[in-house]
Amino acid sequence: MPSPKRSGPPPSAAKLAELWVDPGSQPRNLFNGVGGGAPKPAVDGRYTVTSRDTTGFSISYHVRDENGREWSAKIGPEAQPEVVASRVLWAVGYHQPPTYFVERWIAVTNGHGQVLGGARFRPHGSALGLRPAGSWSWQRDPFVGTHPYSGLIVLLMILNDSDLNNRQNEIYDVLDGPREGASRWYVVKDLGASLGESGRVDPRRGYIEGFEREPFITGVEDGLVRFGFRGRRYHLLEHITVDDVRWTCERVRRITDGQWRDAFRAGGYDDELTTRFIARIKQKVDQGLALK
Repeated sequence: MPSPKRSGPPPSAAKLAELWVDPGSQPRNLFNGVGGGAPKPAVDGRYTVTSRDTTGFSISYHVRDENGREWSAKIGPEAQPEVVASRVLWAVGYHQPPTYFVERWIAVTNGHGQVLGGARFRPHGSALGLRPAGSWSWQRDPFVGTHPYSGLIVLLMILNDSDLNNRQNEIYDVLDGPREGASRWYVVKDLGASLGESGRVDPRRGYIEGFEREPFITGVEDGLVRFGFRGRRYHLLEHITVDDVRWTCERVRRITDGQWRDAFRAGGYDDELTTRFIARIKQKVDQGLALK
C-alpha cells in the first residue's frame, strides 16, 4: 500500500478546521453528544423498517420513527463501541455526526413488530444538517503531515479501532452555515470496530479482556513510534512520531472523569466495564506522554 501523501499545499488554519478544531476550555457534553438537545431515538419506540443491509459486519436498518424522523440503526457488537468512540473523537475536537445507543426497540415490517436489542442510531439525511459530499482517503488528503491528521490515527490506536478503511471516511457539507469552525467536515464514521482487540479477520469489538491485554506502543525507532496494532493498513502508522503521540495524548488527558463516564453511559455500558475501559485508556495516555 502507498504511504500517505498530502494532496496540495500545507493546509491553512481554515482548511485544517475541516478535520479538527480545538474544542476549547469548556468540556463538551459527552452524554448528549454533538446532537445536543435535538430529538433522540426513543427506547421501546416503534420504527418502521424501510430497508435492511446485511452486507457488512453488522446488520443495519434504515428506519422511520413514529414522528416521521429517519434513522440508520446498526445492531450487533459494534453498536455500543461506536457511540463511545464517536463521543471521544468529538471530545478531542474531531467532527462527528450525532450517534445514540438505544437499548431496546421495535422493528416494524409489514405491520408486524419485532423487539430487537441494542442498536446504534444515527439521524439520516437532512436531519443531520449535513449533506454527504463524497469520501476521503487516508493515503492522499489535504491533512497528511499535520498533528491533527496523525493525531487522529493515534487516537484510533488508543481506542483499538481495527477498521482504518477509506470507506468509513465521509466528507459532509454543513447545510446551515459554518459549524464547529467549518462549512465542510472530514469525518471518520462507523467507528464500531473499537474498544476490543485488533486483528485482520473479525477482531472482537467491545471486548474488555482483549482491550486490556493488547499493547499500545511497543517501541520507538529513529523517532518513529511502533504500535501493537495487528489490524490491516499498518502502513498508515509507519510515519507517526513521538510528537504526534504526545500531541494526541495531551488532548485526551484533558477529558474529565465525568466526561469519560458520560461517554460510556451514552454507549450503554455498566459501571464495572466503564471503570475498566477508562483505566486502560488512561494507561495508554500515560505511556504516550512518557515517550521521549
